[in-house]
Amino acid sequence: MTILSDAFFADTFNVKQEKQPTEKEQFVELAIDADSQEITDCEVRQIEVDPQAKAYYLEHGVKNVHDAFTVANILHANRRTREAATIYGLAFRIHPKRTDHYPLAQSLLQARLLCMLKSGEEPSPHEIAILRALNIPFANYIEGISMAWKGGDGRAALRHIRNAYEEFHTGEEIDSLYLEIVLKSAPELLQGTSHAEQSQQIPRKIFMYWDQNPPKEIAGNFEFHKNIPGFEFKAFDKHEAAEWLYLNYGVEARRLFLEARHSVEAANFLRVHVTQIYGGWWLNADIRIRDEEALRFMASQTAENVFLLTLDGNINDNFYGTIPNSSVGADCMLSIYRNCYVHQGLRTVYKTGSGIFSRALNRRSWRNLQGIQSFDKIKLYDMRELLGPVSA
Repeated sequence: MTILSDAFFADTFNVKQEKQPTEKEQFVELAIDADSQEITDCEVRQIEVDPQAKAYYLEHGVKNVHDAFTVANILHANRRTREAATIYGLAFRIHPKRTDHYPLAQSLLQARLLCMLKSGEEPSPHEIAILRALNIPFANYIEGISMAWKGGDGRAALRHIRNAYEEFHTGEEIDSLYLEIVLKSAPELLQGTSHAEQSQQIPRKIFMYWDQNPPKEIAGNFEFHKNIPGFEFKAFDKHEAAEWLYLNYGVEARRLFLEARHSVEAANFLRVHVTQIYGGWWLNADIRIRDEEALRFMASQTAENVFLLTLDGNINDNFYGTIPNSSVGADCMLSIYRNCYVHQGLRTVYKTGSGIFSRALNRRSWRNLQGIQSFDKIKLYDMRELLGPVSA
């Protein structure tokens, strides 16, 4: 994997004045376990390299953990990973280390160490030891990522990380990084045990959802897919979906569907239930099968579960294919119900979106790594040309 190295490194001035600090000395970080609650000049300078982070700092300052965490997240999102590591370190240093103070101290420290790795810097054993004292799986995660990114044995890295992703919400960055190691070092972990003569083919069915009164473009998209030869097509609306869920999954499924915060979350909830019973292909209502080649791709798949990968290594949940009673679908159902009951306010992408698929694939890989195999196969593609916009 290419490790991004876009941190700001200042040149050291060769000055002779005895009391004049060099620029390198000005950027020496305070230790994360130092007894100081104040932001340092070094930390301010790290913030100032990014206009968005600087604007937040000038308006709000860094008065507490929340401020430091917000600034670090801005730097991280803007790919200033080394600077982000410094400010995550500040947030950790001023954190009261209470287990009821969020974000938790271990979350701040693992974010710091991961950003250090992204910037090409190896975390110190001392800081990893501090992290291990707070959360063992977090420390295993950082050490395993370091092993993989240094070109080590990918399987050994996965064994070291173990199932540390379970400490995080479905779909957080650990899921995409873990899956990346699987795909680069041990893709066979996603294979099933079924032979060609035993495998099931994904049914030639296409499903979509629009809650009510589809606009002209969506109605036209439904008509387009309805007329594709050789494929069955079904579009659900909100009323029909709620009744279908009640008939096939009961009161709780219908209630959670109707309590969805918006139509995207409702569609996400519905789809795993539909494809788990019928199998087939799920498409978001605003995308369209591009051409005959895409249809041949769908019809020719021999794996029981087919997914597309986004550029950032996540599952593209706008389109996927699966068999009825898929082991992947069953795991997705587990995550979606847990998220709906325990983490109602979670971001949709984590709660019901691509995150539940990534987590299912990672659990599958970890089980296979332990010798617990599954029957149905998984195939992942990077095929950005497969789908087109509705207007295409």
